[in-house]
Amino acid sequence: MQPAADGRGTGTVLVLADSLSFYGPRGGLPADDPQIWPNRVGAAVGRPVDMFARIGWTSRDIWWAVTQDPRIWAALPHADVVVLAYGGMDSLPSPLPTALREQIRYLRPSGLRRRVRGVYGWLQPRLSPLGWPLALPPQVSVRYYEKVRSAIAQLRPGLPIVVALPPTHASPYYGFAHPGRIPTTAAIAEWAAAHGLPTVDFYPITAEHFSDPGTEMNPDGIHWGLRTHAAIADAVAPVVGDQLR
Repeated sequence: MQPAADGRGTGTVLVLADSLSFYGPRGGLPADDPQIWPNRVGAAVGRPVDMFARIGWTSRDIWWAVTQDPRIWAALPHADVVVLAYGGMDSLPSPLPTALREQIRYLRPSGLRRRVRGVYGWLQPRLSPLGWPLALPPQVSVRYYEKVRSAIAQLRPGLPIVVALPPTHASPYYGFAHPGRIPTTAAIAEWAAAHGLPTVDFYPITAEHFSDPGTEMNPDGIHWGLRTHAAIADAVAPVVGDQLR
């Protein structure tokens, strides 16, 4: 175990993630909910968890958070290990520009906003099976992953980093299409291997659970049930534990 930088002896598991880290079968859960996978991992390895996550975050959003959120700056000195658990949003089809979707909330008046959102919601699942473009191309995703890794390495040399590989989805909002997962996963895995970073593949568990009618998943087809959170934690905890030895 590495001592925490502040001398407390036991540091934290710092998780940088998207909404798959805190959404359950019926919506978002508080960051301290013991049922979500980051807190299950923390309990398994005997560490408190600092989680920074938001719905829709891509690797680009994570990089912006790392450079702009002072809470992350405050949390990093206390971390014993960092888990990078994002990339799923990067791999989703985005036939309409992501920037367009993000700007809809700012449209006025409200009637125009509702109409534009409705058109976007109608087009997205119908165009998604085209598989192009992605929310972020794999080479761009990896560029942001490296920015995050490099920043952490500069501030905390030798701090262990664990990388999650993207899960899948079964969402009608994306036309049940996910052709970007394989190239995105391959690019992230290659980058992680080049830097000697251990990985945990979220795909097998999520593929199995989305195809199993007996597993309660969120009706949106993107977020998970609590059984999936538990299974993901069971996969992540041993890898995190190895980094703490």
